[in-house]
Amino acid sequence: MATRAPKVTRVSATEAKTHFGELIRRVKVGKEYIIVERDGLPVLGILDADELEDYLDLHDESLKAQIRQGYREYQAGKTRSVEKVLAEVRTTTKRPK
Repeated sequence: MATRAPKVTRVSATEAKTHFGELIRRVKVGKEYIIVERDGLPVLGILDADELEDYLDLHDESLKAQIRQGYREYQAGKTRSVEKVLAEVRTTTKRPK
C-alpha cells in the first residue's frame, strides 16, 4: 500500500494567530503540515510532536552512533532472542509478597 504525501498548507501569520486551535486539529487529526508565512515568506512550520521527535532523532549524532554500534553487534552475532532476555529478567526480578 502506497503512503500518501502529507498535505502542506500555507497560511499567513495573522490567519495562524486567529485560527490556531483549528490548525492544531488539522495537524493532529488530519496529519497536515502547516507553513506559517509573514509578508509572504515562510517563517515556521507546524507539525505533529511525534514527527518532530522522529526528525530530531534522525539528527542526533549520539543516537546514530548507538544504532551503528547495535547493528555491528547484531552482524557479529552478539544477540539474544527475546525469549532468552525475558527468561533472564523473570529469574532476576523478585516479585513482592
